[in-house]
Amino acid sequence: MTYAIIEADGKQLWVQPGKYYDLNYIPGQPGDNIQLNRILIVKQQDNIYLGNPCIGSITIKAKILKHLTGRKINVFKTKAKKNYRKKNGHKQKLTRLLIEEILN
Repeated sequence: MTYAIIEADGKQLWVQPGKYYDLNYIPGQPGDNIQLNRILIVKQQDNIYLGNPCIGSITIKAKILKHLTGRKINVFKTKAKKNYRKKNGHKQKLTRLLIEEILN
């Protein structure tokens, strides 16, 4: 089993070739290929490569599948005894990436 742990948008993700993942918005058109360079750990066959903090020689090739929005997050603020209520909402822009391969 081949996998990698990457850092993207301040989050660490466990990724595998052939699967797709939703990340924060990445500029680009659907169908564009991108490379992810912030790789922390890679496991291929019986070899494990550890970064300190990142591995410089390995990149991950990914493809942008589509742009979408996440689920709605409701924010409700209130102050006791002041009759203050404020409702706000937000939908995060996301990008779906297909991990194609891990390149040495």
